[in-house]
Amino acid sequence: MLTGSLPYPPLQGGALRSFGIVHGLHAAGHEVVLLSFHEGALNGSTPLTQYCAHIETVPPPRRRLRQRLRDLLLSGQADIARRLYSHELARCLQALLGEQEFDLVQAEGLEMACYLPLARAAAPQARLCYDAFNAEYALQQEMGRIDRADSGRWPAALYSLLQVPRIRAFEQRICCLADLVIAVSPEDAAALQTLCPEKEIPVLPNGIFVERYTSSSAQLELGEAALVFTGTMDYRPNVDAMLWFVKQVLPLVQARVPEAQLYIVGQKPHNRLTALRETAGVHLTGRVPQVQPYLHSAAVYVAPLRMGGGTRLKIMEAMAAGCAIVATHTAASGLHPQAKRALLLADSAAEMAQTILTLLEDEAKRQMLGAEARRSVAAYYDWSVLIPQLLALYGRERVE
Repeated sequence: MLTGSLPYPPLQGGALRSFGIVHGLHAAGHEVVLLSFHEGALNGSTPLTQYCAHIETVPPPRRRLRQRLRDLLLSGQADIARRLYSHELARCLQALLGEQEFDLVQAEGLEMACYLPLARAAAPQARLCYDAFNAEYALQQEMGRIDRADSGRWPAALYSLLQVPRIRAFEQRICCLADLVIAVSPEDAAALQTLCPEKEIPVLPNGIFVERYTSSSAQLELGEAALVFTGTMDYRPNVDAMLWFVKQVLPLVQARVPEAQLYIVGQKPHNRLTALRETAGVHLTGRVPQVQPYLHSAAVYVAPLRMGGGTRLKIMEAMAAGCAIVATHTAASGLHPQAKRALLLADSAAEMAQTILTLLEDEAKRQMLGAEARRSVAAYYDWSVLIPQLLALYGRERVE
């Protein structure tokens, strides 16, 4: 397995998915060799050493802004195709493939898929799997559409305009090269299918270990009207969601419930969010050891995403914690229809604010939604349900 960083601790979406897969494959009796970027020595206490037969790491590549701008203007290549390319990791991969015969080489996300052509050349007997975290060209297209509506975001919109055809071409190459392409949602599968129409693209949704979120012993004093959002806070869709929510939705909520507080929980807050620290009732936590205490202390979990793809692990975590959730249709895309019934969906600022206010005033409804959310996420998104599906996909591709 090729991952962009060590998938432990699993503090963001890609790591949560990759860690679940590594754990599940080990439990099913498979030997996993993990090749990742990591700075410094491997922490001996990490459970990855229990689940992997071998772990190899190299320092992450340092790609300066000047290099990115040069490539943007002169190379014609997708930024994401070069973001995590490292000669050192490439040599390490070749060495591993030369020392041992592998049944499967799996790249986690498009940033690591740049190594699949090398794997094909070095180990032609191995099956190649591309685990697509998103249909990246479609995601970039959507981000550009949203940013075009704000003149202050026109440079980002121009970046997306330039990147979409490049990402599409790179993604098409990878999808056609891989023996197995896995999407995380039906919507992403349909988008990727257009790149390689002759290839069937199955869906394995994102998953979590549900039991790790059900305990409510660790709670915080956030107030009776605490609104919580979680995510990696330098990720463009998350930044956009919080800027929009604080500007358009939160004032409507606080007009009726002045004590309402918004907790933005997640690592690496982007500079664009700095001004929110001065906004009354808004708290940016930065990285926290665990999100569970915030989830269990929330009155309402909000997911006001206006762009993005896949299935939102942040929503699954909130569901497993028994949160009452208000989300946009974009945030809920990819979820099983039964799981969607446990969410309240709203897209406009006024509709979202009113939905939140209704929940803040109705504890019984919050508890009912939370209980249904727990049932749904356990039925469809626990790793105990998903790993057998993944093994079936491997078997269908004749990986033994």
